[in-house]
Amino acid sequence: MKANTNGKIKIGLFGFGVVGQGLYKVLQDIPTADVEIRKIVIKDPAKQRAIDRSIFSASPGDILDDPDINLVVELIDDAEAAYDIVRRSLNSGKSVVSGNKKMLAYHLEELINIQEEKGVALLYDASACGSIPVIRNLEEYYDNDLLQSLTGILNGSSNYILSKIFQENKSFDEALREAQDLGFAESDPVFDVEGYDSLYKLIILTMHSIGAYVNPEEVFTFGISKLSGYDVVFAREKGWRIKLVAQVEKLSDNKFSLCVMPRLVRPNAYIYNVEDEYNGVVIQGQFYDKQFMFGKGAGGHPTGSAVLSDITARKHNYRYEYKKRNFFKIPEYTRNRSFEIYLRYNNPADLRFFEFDNILEKYSGPEANYVVGNIKLEKLFAIRKLLPEMDVFIARSGRRRQNEA
Repeated sequence: MKANTNGKIKIGLFGFGVVGQGLYKVLQDIPTADVEIRKIVIKDPAKQRAIDRSIFSASPGDILDDPDINLVVELIDDAEAAYDIVRRSLNSGKSVVSGNKKMLAYHLEELINIQEEKGVALLYDASACGSIPVIRNLEEYYDNDLLQSLTGILNGSSNYILSKIFQENKSFDEALREAQDLGFAESDPVFDVEGYDSLYKLIILTMHSIGAYVNPEEVFTFGISKLSGYDVVFAREKGWRIKLVAQVEKLSDNKFSLCVMPRLVRPNAYIYNVEDEYNGVVIQGQFYDKQFMFGKGAGGHPTGSAVLSDITARKHNYRYEYKKRNFFKIPEYTRNRSFEIYLRYNNPADLRFFEFDNILEKYSGPEANYVVGNIKLEKLFAIRKLLPEMDVFIARSGRRRQNEA
């Protein structure tokens, strides 16, 4: 690739939270004469910090209107504010590195069109899987039409909680508090434990896996907040573990499906041994079978290093080519597919909402009831708004092999 004719990368940074500080620390530890943070926009520039206060500002214009700043790095939590920053930056001719997966999941198609129209680049490897360069690999190595599925543990916080439950016999609440104390989970953990973080990452990875964009509202998503001790015992008795898994999978008739939900995982699966705050991604192809990527998915330094990788890529004029989107026939999204699930329920009346194709196993007892059976994804999606009101836990079953990862 040609060197960047602009020479030095002069960064305008939005946000100085965990990831922003992680990036700053990485740049301090690995200094480069070609990368410099010129301005950092935050909410409260008067707040006491250990670095020169003059670099901070509360005005976005100090970055967006500065012609010397040639790269905007957006690392804020607010998805709508992030969208405004990224859209304005691209429209003004500045390339952008972003880590906001929710913003990207809802606006990716529009932002791709803007960057193509303006001749700039939007990079976001840091938005999915922390330190694992999944997007870059999908773009450069898996840039053909042979990829059949991408299956992964995409959220380090929920995986940390599940690890502590299965490895150390901690309760869900104990494991969650520990994840929060260590900074892996937010004070409001809904984003992580209900599966939304994994969902947004899956939407992004789907664009680079098969070239298709799906609105997050159209994907069945179920998290781990309703996991009970009974579910843990059920899994342990069979030698399985429970993982929160996101998957995009091509189907045989030029269609594909997406879902995020817990999975009962066999010991021979790659993701069985992905523990703590780590992420693991399994890519399956038509001829190359399965390949596995593994790395830290939470924390300031791992994500900060991923942001730095994007920054360095822009030094060499790198941009995503969206080869699956531009050069191959994009398959059609469908929820018309069936798979086997484990459903644990306490109130027998709740079972009537689940339209199983067939029941393979059923148990009723004093502590809980469960069924294992085949159900269409469309049927689960249809009752998604009722599920928060029910005392139920759903997981893809480990009883039969279902494109195991």
